Amino acid sequence: MGEAVEIIYTNGFSKLCSQPTHPNLDQSSSWYEETIDDDLKWSFALNSVLHKGTSEFQDIALLDTKRFGKVLVIDGKMQSAEVDEFIYHECLIHPSLLCHPLPRNVFIMGGGEGSAAREALKHNSIEKVVMCDIDQEVVNFCRTYLTVNQDAFCNKKLNLVINDAKAELEKRTDKFDIIIGDLADPVEGGPCYQLYTKSFYEQILKPKLNDNGIFVTQAGPAGIFTHKEVFSSIYNTIKQVFKCIRPTLLYRC
Repeated sequence: MGEAVEIIYTNGFSKLCSQPTHPNLDQSSSWYEETIDDDLKWSFALNSVLHKGTSEFQDIALLDTKRFGKVLVIDGKMQSAEVDEFIYHECLIHPSLLCHPLPRNVFIMGGGEGSAAREALKHNSIEKVVMCDIDQEVVNFCRTYLTVNQDAFCNKKLNLVINDAKAELEKRTDKFDIIIGDLADPVEGGPCYQLYTKSFYEQILKPKLNDNGIFVTQAGPAGIFTHKEVFSSIYNTIKQVFKCIRPTLLYRC
């Protein structure tokens, strides 16, 4: 049996924030503000607040910003922006699929906004994409309001599952050429923490990869001053399970 390969892609923009705030999302508000660090915030001028909602797991908002178009905000943290989210999602998805000789099936952990599935479905060899997200409300929200992903949600190759990704992988009997972690950072006590542990990688995820299968995950910011937030711990955990590891840093100019 061939050794499964693991690749890490980490982004330095849309999931950088480590100290979430609760911005003023009243319809009358003209700015969205989020704290990045004790001495740093970013602010975006708004056209309007398109929608707000609360699920069993998190608060959700869709903002129409003047500079970056529609912006998805979950629990006070900006997840992606319409104008540039493709940078993160293309770099998360395409390198692993291009490295694989013939990827036919993909399992996405998280990815409720549909962008990771959208990019995977661009590959002609793909026969099935399983997208497993724990939050039905987030999926419904994004399916309704993020028009850029509506074709992906309607694609017959997409198998949408609402479940905890750990439980879903554990019970499945099929295996995958590519498994992707499009998840929030592993904050202890958070919903994604168990999907970054050695026992999960070793006992549940790795056995669900086909021969020469590839696992790729976002791993938080990896800059000189930020790599200790989550990147180093994720990298050190994964290298105990997988033999071939390729960390990659993504910059946005």
